[in-house]
Amino acid sequence: MLIREAVAGDWPRIWPFWHRIVAAAETYAWDPDTSEEAARALWMNPAKRVYVAEDATGAVVGSAYLTPNYGGPAARVANAGFMVDPDRTGEGIGRALAEHVLAEARVHGYRAMVFNAVVETNPAVALWTSLGFTVLGTVPEAYEHPRHGRVGLHIMYRSLD
Repeated sequence: MLIREAVAGDWPRIWPFWHRIVAAAETYAWDPDTSEEAARALWMNPAKRVYVAEDATGAVVGSAYLTPNYGGPAARVANAGFMVDPDRTGEGIGRALAEHVLAEARVHGYRAMVFNAVVETNPAVALWTSLGFTVLGTVPEAYEHPRHGRVGLHIMYRSLD
């Protein structure tokens, strides 16, 4: 698997799984009806470092972004987002992207990473925990999950020092 910085031409290969994941409303606190134009502006924002994972055939099978979570004196705390094609779940793509983004965060001078809204039923919680993230707190019943009803949103943290 190759992980590289995304280019504008990658968006048409990211959008199908991005849309599928967000429309399912199970893991992201984004509007399930987000238009392609709005999704592109959100994910491919020039203020973010965006990466793609390609399989051996060159297919884009995942994407991630890295950005400051805060501004000013707190700008060295990163935030990131991750999407893996649901048809490719369980192949280690999420872990590879996560390890890559954590390394990139260190290279770019971030001291920590925070996830602001991790749906507590998201299977990725186990991945983040295995990579050293801790749950700082949970906003109870903050997320209307289509299958589980009201569930919490975790705030997760990891030092990069």
